[in-house]
Amino acid sequence: MRAETRLTVRYAETDQMGIAHHSNYAVWFEAARTEFMRRAGAPYSEVEKRGVLMPLYGISARFIAPARFEDELSVQTWIKELGRARMTLAYEIYRVKDGALLATGETQQAFTDAALRPVDLKKAAPDLYELLKRCAGEGA
Repeated sequence: MRAETRLTVRYAETDQMGIAHHSNYAVWFEAARTEFMRRAGAPYSEVEKRGVLMPLYGISARFIAPARFEDELSVQTWIKELGRARMTLAYEIYRVKDGALLATGETQQAFTDAALRPVDLKKAAPDLYELLKRCAGEGA
């Protein structure tokens, strides 16, 4: 499954050159990740009510072309890898008006309990694991 999240670059997100500052990409990845989970049928709030947290333990981004003030962005998100205790999500950010690829990235989430101890998702929440597995199986 691939999910799209639309965002518009706000003035406060730009630097002196009128380009979206690199620090915003982590925020945009988070917004897209939250929307991905909601569309997958597993909103973060519901996952957390079940005692499973998904802390970020890794993030990377590659910047290809600048995003500028008022650009409408399409953030494409999908599961790149799913394990029993962690997951890697991949992202592509496009400018809507011309389809230009602006950035790519990945985040790594662990599945943990409230004390941040690793959780085997297949054992702790087998239905959630199967749901995410189906989403990952639908590919990019």
